[in-house]
Amino acid sequence: MPVHLQREIEKLKKDILTLGTMAEQSVREATQAIERRDEALARGVIEKDISLDQMEVVVEESCLKILALHQPVAIDLRFIIAVLKINNDLERVGDLAVNIAERALFLATIDEINIEFDFTKMALKTQEMLKRCLDALVNFNAELAHEVCACDDEIDAMNRQMYLLVQNAMSTYPDQVEPLIHLLSVSRHLERIADHATNIAEDVIYMIEGEIIRHRTEEYRPTVRP
Repeated sequence: MPVHLQREIEKLKKDILTLGTMAEQSVREATQAIERRDEALARGVIEKDISLDQMEVVVEESCLKILALHQPVAIDLRFIIAVLKINNDLERVGDLAVNIAERALFLATIDEINIEFDFTKMALKTQEMLKRCLDALVNFNAELAHEVCACDDEIDAMNRQMYLLVQNAMSTYPDQVEPLIHLLSVSRHLERIADHATNIAEDVIYMIEGEIIRHRTEEYRPTVRP
């Protein structure tokens, strides 16, 4: 690999990891804002989204520059293509974290709703998927990426459980429909973050193995990019 291309790729790795760290932090703080009913923490997530968006543009411009100037091939080309797609997924994760933070702002102003759902478990599982898919990217670890893909069904099941709980709670507590819808939205946003983590893991597998696995429904549930 030419020295200049190697330097550009190393810088790109650092930039995509920086973006990944920012997205991870946004998700973690947004879910903490829900759990702690912390308005200040929620506002911080919303305010920091501008920086995350700016970093997404930096990464995209770097990818296009490398493609134009160095014309990479083989695994280097697959890496650039994967980063372009992962970059978009991480930006969307940041947007979903903002959506959760906005729900947190509302929920912090009302009495806590008693609903039998382990929100913390779902939040931690989603955050773990996001962390592990980024670890797979950093370490070029296809096995870890496959494990992330396999976890998506569990998050989907949790989201379905939340839907049923909210549906029943609406019948029991008709005066709490609005906050219940906000809680259901949080669950849905976490499920979408898990989908993006799965997308990233699939792109890591493509980068390492040169094989597209997205629509192998017998192994994984399909994921859809918005």
